Amino acid sequence: MATRDWIWIGFLGAIWGFSFIFNAILIRELGPMWVSCLRVAIGALGCWVAVLALRKAVPRDPVLWVKLGLLGVLAYAIPFALFPLAQANLASGVAAIINALTPIMTVIVSHFWHDGERATRHKSLGVVAGFTGAVILASPALAAGGNSQLWAIGACLMATICYALSLNITRSFKAVEPTVFAAIALTGAAVIAAPVAFLSEGAPVITQAETWGAALAIGLVATAFTFQIMYRILPRVGATNFSATTFIAPVSAIVFGFLLLGETIQPTHLIGMVAIFIGLLMIDGRLPRWLGMRRAAG
Repeated sequence: MATRDWIWIGFLGAIWGFSFIFNAILIRELGPMWVSCLRVAIGALGCWVAVLALRKAVPRDPVLWVKLGLLGVLAYAIPFALFPLAQANLASGVAAIINALTPIMTVIVSHFWHDGERATRHKSLGVVAGFTGAVILASPALAAGGNSQLWAIGACLMATICYALSLNITRSFKAVEPTVFAAIALTGAAVIAAPVAFLSEGAPVITQAETWGAALAIGLVATAFTFQIMYRILPRVGATNFSATTFIAPVSAIVFGFLLLGETIQPTHLIGMVAIFIGLLMIDGRLPRWLGMRRAAG
């Protein structure tokens, strides 16, 4: 995979790592269904602004709209509700760590998917190394105890399965322009999420400015903006490589906590980051190539 693609993956992973912080702010006033609804609705609005600004042609096939809308429910509405639901009883950092299981789920799903990416030995080892690093990052928080609940962990795992399935389904829509793809899929997610939120949680009540700020940030930056990048590089790098963004999220949480909140970076964190970096290089194939070259040179 090209270096520029790894830069984009690192950039997206850093932003999505921050989304767990936004979720933690939002669930102070909103239920998980409204967190999901606001994120996909604001994200859809941002994507449609991009469609108009870039003058992209919008497909008129109603069947395509339905398919993309349903994909949006699987890829966005459901997991975007599951994570804040879990974070009511699970620390944000732990939720981000569980999210790092996405590459493992993606490798498994892709291996058995029709025309999917077959799991090579190097990719499998890379996934194991990356997830090991994520667990190491989480170990200080896990050792300190907390209010982690089994059902909350299960909710996060279900979200990773949704991501793995949707990443592979997305491959069948390569012909759809990325900006339009994101706009239609998020619109479909919003159409379903809004009535579910009203029926399950009633009308939302927002009294704090930081809640609006978090909603706008997670909708416009962590969703609309990042999706414009995601759907452009996903066909090029493949579902398994792209899912490595979830290894970056725990790292960004540690780094942002240090830079913005004055939190301490422990030696355990550095070890975890190194393990994640090794995992990324294994999935990419660069580390095996480098080792092979050195052995050949020796």
